[in-house]
Amino acid sequence: MIHVVLYEPEIPSNTGNIIRLCANTGAQLHLIKPLGFELDDKKLKRAGLDYHEYAHMKIWDNFEQCLENLASQGVEHIFPLTTKGSAIPHTVDLNRPVALLMGPETRGLPEHVRFMFPKEQWIRLPMAENSRSLNLSNATAVIVYEAWRQQGFRVL
Repeated sequence: MIHVVLYEPEIPSNTGNIIRLCANTGAQLHLIKPLGFELDDKKLKRAGLDYHEYAHMKIWDNFEQCLENLASQGVEHIFPLTTKGSAIPHTVDLNRPVALLMGPETRGLPEHVRFMFPKEQWIRLPMAENSRSLNLSNATAVIVYEAWRQQGFRVL
């Protein structure tokens, strides 16, 4: 099982795209408050094209609640995505229940959140030199599809 965790997402269209991604891959989406938008935002709905009906989505008041839920589902490996990571996706074993942790669009994962997890689990997506970062929904799609590929494209 693949879990996508968006820590304090800010841009509704990115979240809408990720809702659509999760609906089409069978991934479970977790949104950690505060959200930078209302869930009935028109941009969110347009980007998600009402896929929220097909996506498995949970909204959490805080990160600790989400972590407890993931642990109760047998998720032992949480992988923060960060430009400060050293592991690249195809070198990480994602063929097991995993949570892929994405930070807010404008600031990335806060240091105190990143350091909750071993540095060996920090994943960095390769980019051209002097690039800052990928769009959140694009980065999420890249890592979800790599995890899904490693899991044999199974849908649970």
